[in-house]
Amino acid sequence: MSKTVVRKNESLDDALRRFKRAVTKAGTLQ
Repeated sequence: MSKTVVRKNESLDDALRRFKRAVTKAGTLQ
């Protein structure tokens, strides 16, 4: 399962976007 930590100066939207990219890259959700 992909995991993304929200950084200090990062909005939740940015973190979600990064998480989705990581999931797509890993092929977790298809």
